[in-house]
Amino acid sequence: MIAKYNAKISGTGHYVPDKILTNFDLEKMIDTTDEWIRTRTGMVERHVVTEDQAASDLAYPASLKALEAANLKPKDLDMIIVGTISGDHPFPSTACILQKKLGLKNFPAFDVSAGCPGWLYSANIAKQFVENGVAKNILVVGVEILTKITNYNDRNTCILFGDGAGATIISRAESKDISRIIDSEITADGTHYELLIQEAGGSRMPASKESVKKNLHTCYMEGNKIFKFAVKSMDSMCDIVMKRNKLDVTSIDWLITHQANMRIIEALGRKMRIDSNKVIVNIEKYGNTSSATIPIALDEAIRSGKIRHGDLILMASFGAGLTSGSLLIRL
Repeated sequence: MIAKYNAKISGTGHYVPDKILTNFDLEKMIDTTDEWIRTRTGMVERHVVTEDQAASDLAYPASLKALEAANLKPKDLDMIIVGTISGDHPFPSTACILQKKLGLKNFPAFDVSAGCPGWLYSANIAKQFVENGVAKNILVVGVEILTKITNYNDRNTCILFGDGAGATIISRAESKDISRIIDSEITADGTHYELLIQEAGGSRMPASKESVKKNLHTCYMEGNKIFKFAVKSMDSMCDIVMKRNKLDVTSIDWLITHQANMRIIEALGRKMRIDSNKVIVNIEKYGNTSSATIPIALDEAIRSGKIRHGDLILMASFGAGLTSGSLLIRL
């Protein structure tokens, strides 16, 4: 179907909780060191929620910042899509809770469960609604509180995760706008779903004393296999959208990848042969915030003046499912 309109990102915002968990804090909790964590992940600290904070509590202030940046009011929204695997509840959706917090009702609000590419999947969906004329302004949020489903007895995974929310407004672009979402690609390979999983808490394995005792409600990951799939998949997603738009890496102003591990980011950069100065990295401050990593990094880079109006930005992510995707935009 031929798009009636172009979609663009008109505003961004992010929010992270105040509490910080450093590598030195982790040294006191498990058998690890600051040097070991820095060398293998590039992480120095990560933000962690308090016991009473849930996903919507992070999504709400991030959303207000994005609305302000877009010069919009909550009443201007036509839809809310939240990418998350750690929402307030298994149901209802965090998007519906966020809708209430914003004082809104009577329009679609739903969550997308796509692991770390959750925001990217959600942005792809929002793009379709805007392009076909169904909506003018859609709030798209990536938010995670992974520290509440982290196994702090597993030294290989507990060092990785932090909490945060990144919000964007995807709006209808005017004909004179140079800003627009140019292209996107999303995919999944469910044959390897067991490599990154929270085993208990669903209909396959409901909560029980045994499931809690065995830490089956926490994240399990086969890191080495995930590493290889992540680099290969994100490279493929980027290659597809660049070729489809007759671009190469020299045309790209900025690459924002999922902030999972510094080694993955560097390996992808080498595979793509992109100038390392064009790669946005903030993993040292936030760790892996899953679906929130890309929108947080995008908002930070815009607010700092690094990314500017008119820049060509390529984004790519990979996560549980196994899911992956890319998004090409001109800001």
